[in-house]
Amino acid sequence: MSSVSLSKSDAANVKTDVVVIGVVKLDSGLTLPAGTESLNAAYGGKLAQVLADLGATGRAGEVTKVAGAKPGRSAMLIAVGLAAGADGSLKTEDLRTAAGIGVRAAKGPQSVALALPAPDAEAVRAIAEGALIGRYSFTTYKSEAGTDEPGTITILTDLARSKDAKAALERAEVVAAAVHQTRDWVNTPPSDLHPVEFAEQVTKLGKEYGVKVEVMDEKALAKGGYGGILGVGQGSANPPRLIRLSYTPRKPVTHLSFVGKGITFDSGGLSLKTANGMITMKADMAGAAAVVSATLAIARLGLPVQVTTYAAMAENMPSGSAARPSDVLTMYGGKTVEVLNTDAEGRLVLGDALVRASEDGPDLIVDVATLTGACVVALGNKVAGAFANDDTARDRVVDAATAAGEAMWPLPIPSEMLDKLQSHSKIADLANITGEPWGGALAAAAFLGQFVGEGIDWAHLDIAGPAFNEGGASGYTSNGGTGYGVRTLVELAASAT
Repeated sequence: MSSVSLSKSDAANVKTDVVVIGVVKLDSGLTLPAGTESLNAAYGGKLAQVLADLGATGRAGEVTKVAGAKPGRSAMLIAVGLAAGADGSLKTEDLRTAAGIGVRAAKGPQSVALALPAPDAEAVRAIAEGALIGRYSFTTYKSEAGTDEPGTITILTDLARSKDAKAALERAEVVAAAVHQTRDWVNTPPSDLHPVEFAEQVTKLGKEYGVKVEVMDEKALAKGGYGGILGVGQGSANPPRLIRLSYTPRKPVTHLSFVGKGITFDSGGLSLKTANGMITMKADMAGAAAVVSATLAIARLGLPVQVTTYAAMAENMPSGSAARPSDVLTMYGGKTVEVLNTDAEGRLVLGDALVRASEDGPDLIVDVATLTGACVVALGNKVAGAFANDDTARDRVVDAATAAGEAMWPLPIPSEMLDKLQSHSKIADLANITGEPWGGALAAAAFLGQFVGEGIDWAHLDIAGPAFNEGGASGYTSNGGTGYGVRTLVELAASAT
């Protein structure tokens, strides 16, 4: 990851390869935000006109490159369009996105100075996050990957010596590292990241950051009665795992529990997916990767919030030992589930983990999962669905997502969905599907709610759409794994303080 620093240096004279600025389109035309005065002077007071002559319109996300005012002596200029309000005001997410676009427009080894508007510590954090996350690339499996170190990033701001700005920068670095770790796990081919390997890596990271890690292997899961995790994993040669992380600071202000779906590869089991449908299924452990990375980040930041996290890991494969449609599983806690579709497996591993998380007595449980294609159909591939058993709890999580810059939309859990799950099985407490081709995301949420302890607030985040980006990189979002959910969970913990 690139190193990042704060500086009060003048944008026209800073020693760097590239300077990134923002441009805004107002009714009066193309406008340069505060902080670009010296650069404008270097271009004879006509920088906005130079940019306009090169085709810049100020449209959000637009990139215009300009040679340095003094060829061979000054940095190349990259101007990024900012989505300003009618009065020229900017949101932190606009700055985060512009920073990501700016660093991606530069070459990886180049040093970049960001002269974006940074009037307060929140703006500094947003710019740093966008730049660090935006510069991510996954080259582990590239035979000709570049060996050059990534260039440094400097944020130009009058707050460079401010205690609040320095703290904001530190948080941005920790959060960006957590997003990078999540992306690395999600992007790793499933042949190299089974439940056992994932558990080993989490254990190592837990020791590094002072987080207690406990791992239940297949024998412990069988002894404990974790029928959901075992049932999903029984068709694979790679055994399942349940990973528990616990971070307990002195005098915590609240107790959060995170639960993540960790299907390291999802073939659909005997209810086999199509060939194309399997291609991105290494990403079906994105929820587990997010909750683990967020927990480690919270510990690194020393937030006064107790966090207990469960990553329910399995590989869903077809074989002679795989669970069959119509098999009945006895879940942890005693409920029985008739498995009518083995491709509705995420809710089975989560069910076990939610019961176990409830036993810890947290104030709020948040589960994160790439759970349903139905949620993608409803909300597209950039917005997650947010469900909850309490409106206040749901709003709290959605507010954290908004502050973090992760799009999330509240969805209901209609009571009739539970009725359908209960009536669709004639021999068990629940079926794992309703048998209807609609409302799949709502039904999955209704199913999960049956495994949350009485009186415990719970929110369910279906991140099936935004967890993996199959399109081109945009903003600070790379191709492949996005690390979605990490920033929301860290923001949730921080907002509790």
